[in-house]
Amino acid sequence: MYLLFAWRYFKAKKSTQAINLIAWTSMGAIVIGTASLILVLSVFNGFEGMVKSLYSSFYSSWRLTPVQGKTLVVQDKQLEAIAKIPGVTAFSRVVEEKALLQAGDNQAMVQLKGVDVAYPQLNRIDTLLVNGNYSMGTAEQPQAVLGIGVADALGVFADRNLMPLTVYLPKKTNALQLDWTNDIQTASLQTSGTFMIQQDFDNRYAIVPIQFMQVSLGLTDRECSSIEIATAEGVNSEAIRTSLQSIMGTNWLVQDRYQQNQSLYAVMRTERWIVYAVLSLLLVVAAFTMIGALTMLVLEKQKDISVLMALGTDRGGILRIFLAEGVLLAAGGGLLGMGLAALLAFMQIRFHLIPLQGGSFLIDYYPVALQWVDFVLVGITVLIIALMASWLPAYKASRTAFNLRAS
Repeated sequence: MYLLFAWRYFKAKKSTQAINLIAWTSMGAIVIGTASLILVLSVFNGFEGMVKSLYSSFYSSWRLTPVQGKTLVVQDKQLEAIAKIPGVTAFSRVVEEKALLQAGDNQAMVQLKGVDVAYPQLNRIDTLLVNGNYSMGTAEQPQAVLGIGVADALGVFADRNLMPLTVYLPKKTNALQLDWTNDIQTASLQTSGTFMIQQDFDNRYAIVPIQFMQVSLGLTDRECSSIEIATAEGVNSEAIRTSLQSIMGTNWLVQDRYQQNQSLYAVMRTERWIVYAVLSLLLVVAAFTMIGALTMLVLEKQKDISVLMALGTDRGGILRIFLAEGVLLAAGGGLLGMGLAALLAFMQIRFHLIPLQGGSFLIDYYPVALQWVDFVLVGITVLIIALMASWLPAYKASRTAFNLRAS
C-alpha cells in the first residue's frame, strides 16, 4: 500500500515545475553515480584479472619454502607423497639465489632460478619465449633462459649465444661477511632463449638448471630452496594444504598463489575500496538534491496528508510513504545507471572504445570485467543512501501529520 501511494506521488504531475526539475536532477545524479561506480569497479576487475593472469604465468599454484634458512633437504618419499595427492598435476624442485651476471663490460644483478625438467609443466614458460628455445643444456654446458629485461641489460642476444655469461654466486657459508676470494663461486653459462611475461619478472629472473645451482652453491642434490606445485582447476584448496603440511612437516611453509603475492593483492584491494569510497560521494551529492525534492513534495502534499490522517493513517504510515517515495526515486536512477554501465562496459569489451594512454602496455585499451557482486554492492549502497536522504523529509511529513491531528 505504501509503495502504491509513493508511486502515485512519483508519477503525478506537480503543481510547481521546480519539484519535477529537482526530482529528475536527483535521479540523473544517481544514474551517473551508479554508472560511474560500476564502470570503475569493472575496470579494476579487468586490471586485477590481467595482473593475476600474468602472475599465474610465473608463480605456481602452491609453493613450499623453509620456515628457517634458505634451503632444506627433501626426501624422495616426500616427493613421492606429493605426487600422489589428488589434484596435483606437476611439481618442481627449485633453488634460487641472487647472482651477478656479466657479459663483456655489461653487468646485471639477477635472481637465478634453478629448476628441474618438470618446471615447464607448472606454468608453460616454454610457450612465453620471444626468441630462442627453452633449453637447460647439459651438465657440462649448462644454459640459461633470460628475462628480456635481463638480456637487454647485458646487451646479449640470448638465442645466438655469441659469448658465455660469467656468473658470480655466493657459496654456502655461515659467515656474516663474504670473503670475495673464497666465498664467491665463478661459473660460466651459455644462453638459449629469452622469455617475456611481466616487467617485474623480465628484469629480474634468469632460469638455469637446478644442478648448476646446487654445484655452484655447494648444496647436495637433495637440497632445495622451494618446491613449486601445480594443481588442477577446482580442487579443494584446504585439502591440498592439509596434505602438503602433513607430508612436509612443520619445517616447511605452505603458501598458495594468493599468499605468495599477498602484498600485491592487498594493495589492489585497498585501492579498489578507496576508489569505491570516493565515487560514493557522487551518490551523496545526489542525495542532497533528493532531500530537496522530497521536502518540496511534503509541502505540496499537506492536504493529501490530512486526508490520509482522516482515513486512519498514523504517523508511521506517513513516514513509510515518503521513505518509499525516496526509495522509488533512487531505485529508478540506480537501475538506469546499472543498465547504462552494462551497455558501456559491453561496448568497451566489444569495440575497445577507450584506449590506454602513456607508454606501451600489454594491451592498448582499458580492460573491463563485469561482476554481479559489484551490482549488488552498488545497489545496496544506493538503497542505504536513499533511505538516509529520505529520512529527514519523511520525518517532517510525519511531524506535519502529527500537527494536523493535534489541531
